[in-house]
Amino acid sequence: MAHSIYLQFFSPGPVLMGDHLLVKDVARVEGKKEIVSEVLNVGVHQVTAQDKHHIVIDGLTVLARIHSVYPDLEVNILGRPQVVVDIHSGRRQTKLIPVLLVWFLLFTGAALAIMNFHEDVSMLAVHQTIYQLITGKHLEQPLLLQIPYSFGLGLGMILFFNRLFKKRLNKEPSPLEIEMFQYRQDMEEYAAETKSDRSSKWPSKS
Repeated sequence: MAHSIYLQFFSPGPVLMGDHLLVKDVARVEGKKEIVSEVLNVGVHQVTAQDKHHIVIDGLTVLARIHSVYPDLEVNILGRPQVVVDIHSGRRQTKLIPVLLVWFLLFTGAALAIMNFHEDVSMLAVHQTIYQLITGKHLEQPLLLQIPYSFGLGLGMILFFNRLFKKRLNKEPSPLEIEMFQYRQDMEEYAAETKSDRSSKWPSKS
């Protein structure tokens, strides 16, 4: 009697050059316990220098690997038909000068964007008008409004990105994390359409 299993791909973390990827590294498997434990250890791909930055592991490739060991096993793939795996070189180090340069550029750009926005909407005139409506006096620099507004602007940015340094404020994803997730999905779809893993390698048993 032929057995069947259900396989669902997931996105693994970065792998290193020379790693041997198994089914359990890229997919979840459900089925008869004895069969699943064996299928999870079937080799899928060996990472080499030719793979460069990422590899696309296609469902047909995984099926071929499994059927080469268990030819009568019925495999049902749920969800997406492939998975993109990032390759980590293992030599990445954070350099202080580039980090400071990028931080300075981002800080300067954000500051200019905020100032240009305030100039476009005449924020100073708005503060002057609000202050005059409340107190009946006109001030060129209504600091009573400008100072709290400046602190509130910074607090709003923290709440918007839902993160203070490395600390997450709550469990909800921030808009930036959602955008990064969507970017990751688009990148995986692009890689799946433009790259083929027909040359996926696995060391022979000989």
